Amino acid sequence: MTFFLLMFCVSGILLNHRQLIKEMNVSRKFLPSRYEFKNWNGGLLRGTLDIGNTSTFVSHQITDSSHTVLLYGNGGIWLTDSKTSFFKDFNKGLPTGADLRQIRNVVNIESDGYGSNLFAVSPFALYRYSNYGAWKEIKVPLDENEKFTDITCHGDTLVVLSRSFIYISLPPYDSFSRIEIHAPSDYDGKVSAFRTVWLLHSGELFGTVGKLVVDAIAVVLVLLCITGIVFWIRPKHKFWLKNSLRLHNSMGRYTIVLTLLVAITGWCLRPPVMIPLALNKIPAIPGTSLKSPNPWNDKLRMIAYDDTCHDWLLSTSEGFYSLNLQQGTAKKIDSAPPVSVMGLNVLQKDDAGKWLCGSFSGLFIWDRQHHTSTDYFTGKPAPKRQGPPFGKKAIAGMSQDFSSPVIVEYDEGSSFAAQPAEMNQLPMSLWNVALEVHSGRIFIGSIATYTFIFVMGFLAIWCLWSGYRIRIKRP
Repeated sequence: MTFFLLMFCVSGILLNHRQLIKEMNVSRKFLPSRYEFKNWNGGLLRGTLDIGNTSTFVSHQITDSSHTVLLYGNGGIWLTDSKTSFFKDFNKGLPTGADLRQIRNVVNIESDGYGSNLFAVSPFALYRYSNYGAWKEIKVPLDENEKFTDITCHGDTLVVLSRSFIYISLPPYDSFSRIEIHAPSDYDGKVSAFRTVWLLHSGELFGTVGKLVVDAIAVVLVLLCITGIVFWIRPKHKFWLKNSLRLHNSMGRYTIVLTLLVAITGWCLRPPVMIPLALNKIPAIPGTSLKSPNPWNDKLRMIAYDDTCHDWLLSTSEGFYSLNLQQGTAKKIDSAPPVSVMGLNVLQKDDAGKWLCGSFSGLFIWDRQHHTSTDYFTGKPAPKRQGPPFGKKAIAGMSQDFSSPVIVEYDEGSSFAAQPAEMNQLPMSLWNVALEVHSGRIFIGSIATYTFIFVMGFLAIWCLWSGYRIRIKRP
């Protein structure tokens, strides 16, 4: 078990400090071949934006029958046309860190007299395409550790969504005002049990101090592994044998509660225990980061204006809401389609004015006016209850800017156009590599989601507890 426990500890420390490593990349050539981008999979294509038949951004000839299209996702932004006759890197000005190029959305506001009105958002920054042919970051007054989730517009109003607040701006888009949404009528102050266990596992439940304590426990587990191996090898030199055993025993006894807590909470964050946790809510623990005066703390995911219902459609970890942006009020929508606990990836309208909602639970057509939801692929009514984190089709992106709708699955991707070879080896952020290591997927693939953590977590708990029981009985 030692190798895997060491990998858990090192990757866990990296995951706890994303801000410090967000600019660090890992070449995909050093990773298993399944991590190469193939057929636009892995979130490489999240969405597209048709910016008309102008040639302002491209040197290629754009015919009257084709439009310029921006393609965006986990590999940044790329320029093409509606016939996919070429693909051109459109990332000039963006940071080189792969974590900073995970583009969530791109919008183009048609407003004369204010220069370029092309905006893009990643979890860490908002960018505007400058008149000098490069992206430039726009500073938005975010709280510490707050991340962006979406961007949209209606008329000349620019709306940027974070995980906790809404930021709006008007021409010339050089300042933003923050809107905190009022508590909805169904708000009870409870939070997701899964989220609580997650933050307890990382220590973030108790802020920076909590994360540092968990980092220290990771170091303890590393030392327990090393000293345990030394004692198991039984070196001839008594100094190493005696001192490794003494250190192993003292650390194990005094930290057993915390080491077991980290092991048990980590074991709970993957199926099968994960599912009941994700479907249930508990009161927020007083004095923790979850006990926030903001009822929408860390819950906001995507937003779009519905010109049929004349309101803002807001997707959250608690479901869909009808939002009145001027008053800052939200009302729960009960007829919404199911969304994976991993969050929504697609929120756009089709030609008939119905909403297309895609997540790892599948893709659904939602008719808000008639309160119906149907499966995009089968035409059958959508299930009433939220299903498992991964459905039969894990939808990672969608585009309606080509000759026919393009639906992209996370693993399988899409064959709508040949993916340029230069995109195969686009770098992966160190944080994402750490996440793959921590979940076990880097060792045995996607099956790790359902088996690896469950087995390794059980073995880690057994190893810690049995070691403790042995050492308190034997001097």
